[in-house]
This record gives sequence, structure tokens and C-alpha cells, in this order.
Amino acid sequence: MRPSVPLLGLLAAMFAVAGCKKRETPAEEGVRTHTLLVGNQNEPATLDPHLLDAATDLNIDVALFEGLTVLDEKTSRALPGVAERWEISPDGLVYTFHLRAGARWSNGDPVTAADFAYSIQRILTPALGSVYAYMLWPIRNAEAFNTGKITDFSSVGVTVVDPATLRLTLARPTPYLLELAAHNTWMPVHRPVIEKFGRMADRDTAWTRPGNLVGNGPFVLSEWRPNARVVVTRNPLYWDAARNHLERVIFFPTEKADVEELNFRAGQLHLTYSVPASKIPVYRQQSPDRLRLDPLLFLSYVNFNTTKPPLDNPKVRRALALAIDRAAISQSVYSGARQPATSVVPPNCGGYSPPGGQSVDFPAARALLAEAGYPGGRGLPPMAVQVLNDDKTPKVAETIQAMWQRELGVHVTIEPYEQKTWLQNQQTLSHTLGLLAWTADFADPITFLGIFLGGGGNNWTGWANPGYDALLEEASKTADPAARFALLRKAEALLLAEAPIAPVVYGARAYLIHPAVRNWEPSPLGIHRYQLIELRAP
Repeated sequence: MRPSVPLLGLLAAMFAVAGCKKRETPAEEGVRTHTLLVGNQNEPATLDPHLLDAATDLNIDVALFEGLTVLDEKTSRALPGVAERWEISPDGLVYTFHLRAGARWSNGDPVTAADFAYSIQRILTPALGSVYAYMLWPIRNAEAFNTGKITDFSSVGVTVVDPATLRLTLARPTPYLLELAAHNTWMPVHRPVIEKFGRMADRDTAWTRPGNLVGNGPFVLSEWRPNARVVVTRNPLYWDAARNHLERVIFFPTEKADVEELNFRAGQLHLTYSVPASKIPVYRQQSPDRLRLDPLLFLSYVNFNTTKPPLDNPKVRRALALAIDRAAISQSVYSGARQPATSVVPPNCGGYSPPGGQSVDFPAARALLAEAGYPGGRGLPPMAVQVLNDDKTPKVAETIQAMWQRELGVHVTIEPYEQKTWLQNQQTLSHTLGLLAWTADFADPITFLGIFLGGGGNNWTGWANPGYDALLEEASKTADPAARFALLRKAEALLLAEAPIAPVVYGARAYLIHPAVRNWEPSPLGIHRYQLIELRAP
């Protein structure tokens, strides 16, 4: 029987309503399926916690691995991680960590003290070539083993007391040791998987690929499509899985902030990595609930290759540093969201007050350049500055380029690179000038000043000063906080005077957040524990 005409009309109306129904965006679907969609700027270079040196790679690794401790987002202080408790000897030299009985690798194996001992040996093994291995040097004989002065790892202050107890003996008291223990360099790796795909010190093997990687964090790696997405899914064997509100996190590498902002507005993301500076005033006025400006212990700086003339002359470097109008850069590039930097250590870093540093002084800069033999820039060859090919770094370089040309007669060209090549060029000193940035590993000034130790893995300037190194060494042995900070201020003043770098701006993280994202706390270190995040419709 054919439907009656009135019924046909009713069906037509129903289909018309269904056809006009708004389609669910990925962000809305994510709220329903507990899937967090995160913009992450760059394609990961590695997910090996002992080899990564980019903040965007760490954003993923904190979902896959967990150290003895973790960091509280708000305070940057250490909280229990794999270790549920610890004791510290009265002299501050012995730390005894007690591991959780419920700590498991994602394949079900127990996480043991031997896993941590193996991982410490791995990152300190010279053949691995970890640029971050110095993060473990407070352990007795760790530096000597890492630099090849000794070859017997049993001499390093790492003792497996029993499967659930790890004892570390330090070379000197380290007041920030518990915060260090949360760093990616201290995260354990699964020995059977490492050795299934190669030897302990082999780099870039297949162990970090989906289906191979075994971690101990709140999520497991389920997909990695290069230049498209990285997907991590909830790890039911994680010791605190009951508190994990998310089923998965998807990270999208999106180099251009304007593209990322469009994706956010289209409902493709819950969180962006950044926001175009030009859009900050717009969001402030029209959608302030979606704009976040969080404090960040961060410094961007010009990185001088001091092994190349004319930058081997400190007067040239100092002249260039004094000819940067940082306030102008803050306003023109960042819409005031980042503050001018005149010192190496940012404000509010563990109670430390930095010395006066590199304020803009064009007349003094011109005088120094003349003293160096290049009056008005004459005789100075053109130099190239290497930059990350994002939306802001080239603009910073263009502003500095114009200042140096106008005020000093110095000619600079700009060379943009994708992140992996940009970092490799700095690491190997295959650059003349570079624009770099550093986000603190923990809330203490040594996380910035320690970068520039002579021969340090992250010192990409070629600069070394025995006096500077001696001040940091003396500070490391000084228990009194005020006396320690006084030594660090002397070291920082020397660093600023020698100018292997030129600070540009301090950090503040400007990004966009969907109103359904809950418990996303401001983090001065830029690290978030995804297992604490919840998606709930506003």
C-alpha cells in the first residue's frame, strides 16, 4: 500500500530537518568519545626519552613514560611518580626510592629498580651520544662515566637494593634532585624492547614505532603517521589508570599558527600550540574564554657561533646584543604577550634574581663595533641567521635584521628551516647566527645557566669560559641558597658580558583552549599530565 499524502509530507519534513542538522565537529566528537585533540607544532624527531631535545617531542613522551617523580603543573614541584615515597640522608647525598607495587609496563611486566638502573646506564653511555646526559651528572661518577673517564658502571652511584628499591648516591647535595628525577632523561625504558631492536646505545632503531614501543606512562602509542598525527590511547595497566578520564590523545603537527587557529575555529582541535600574535587582540575582545596567556619559564635568544670570525670577537657579539630593541620586538611580533629579556634567567625562576644585563644601547653598540675594527659595519661580511620556519621566529629575525642594518650597518640574511634540520645545524655548529629558545626543565636558574658550560651537550655556541665553569661548579657545592644564588649571579654576569648569546624575549604561552577542556592548569614549565584532563561539555 502506498503511503498516504499526509504521511509523505511528514516524512519529507522529517528528512528536511535531518538534512539541516548541524554536523558534529571532531572537537565535539572528541568530547563525546573522550578524545583530546592537541596542536603540537612540529613533527616529532624522536620519541626516545633519552634522545629527544624538543619541547614538542616531550609533549608526547610525558603521555608514554613516567619517571620516579612527576611535576605538579602549578608549582613545578616534584610529586610521587613510579616511586611512591623516598628517603633522603641527612647530608643530602643518598636518595632511596621505593617503587609502587602496581607499576607496570604497558605489556604487563613489572617496573623495577633494575629498569631504572639500566636506563641510567643507557643514557650515560658515551656511544649513545645523548646531549642531555648531563642531567644525571649529580649522581656520583655519572659525569666520569658519561665522558669516558671511567668505564665500569658499577662505580656510578646507582644501587638496586631489591626489585622495588633504588638507591642513588650523589656527588654533591642537589636541592632540585627530585625535580630532576621527573625529567625525560630520567624516564625508564624497557630493556627487552631496546635490545630486541638493537644494542643499548643504538640510536633511531624501530623500538619507538607503534606496536613496538613499550612504555610505563598513562597512555600507549597506537599510531604515528608522519606529518599528520600521533595517537596515544589509554593504558589500562598504568598504576593510576582509574583516574584517567581520557581514552586517547591525538597530536597534530601544524607548523603554521594561522593554520592551527583556523583548525581550532573549524572545530578540529581542543588545544592549539600557539596563536598568531595578530589574533590575540581579537580573541581578547571577542572570545576571551578561549584565549590563554600562561606564564612560562622560557627564553628566546640569538645564538652566536663563537668559533667563526667575526663572532669569535666578544666586542662584535656584545655590539650585536646591545643593538636589539627587545621592547619593539615584544610589541610588533608578540603583541606584548612576551616580555623583553635582558638576562639569561627569566624572572620568577625558583626565587632567583638575575643581574642587570643587555639593555638596548645603540651608541654603545656602534662604539664597540668600531673598537672591534668595523666602524659603521664596514669590513664586516654578511652573516646568515638560521630560524625555525614557524609563524613568529622569521618575523623576529626580520626585525633584528632591520635594527642591525639601520643602527650598525650590519647585513644579515635569513635562512628558515624545519625543526629537525634547524636544531641539527645548531648542534653541529653548522651556523653563524641562529634564533633559539629554551624552556626550563625545572624551576631553578641552573636549568638556563647550565646550558652554557664548556662542552655541554646543549651548548651550541662553541663558547667555553673556565671562570664561568668554575663559578657553576662552586655553586653546585654550596648548600646555602643565598650564597649559591650569589655565585650564579656572578656567572650570569660573566655570560652576559662575553655574549655568546643575546637574550630577546621571555616566555608566556599564548594559545587557544576549547571550553570543554577541564583541569588544564597553567604550567610554568609547559608540561601537562594528560591523565588529569577531562573533556566535559560546558
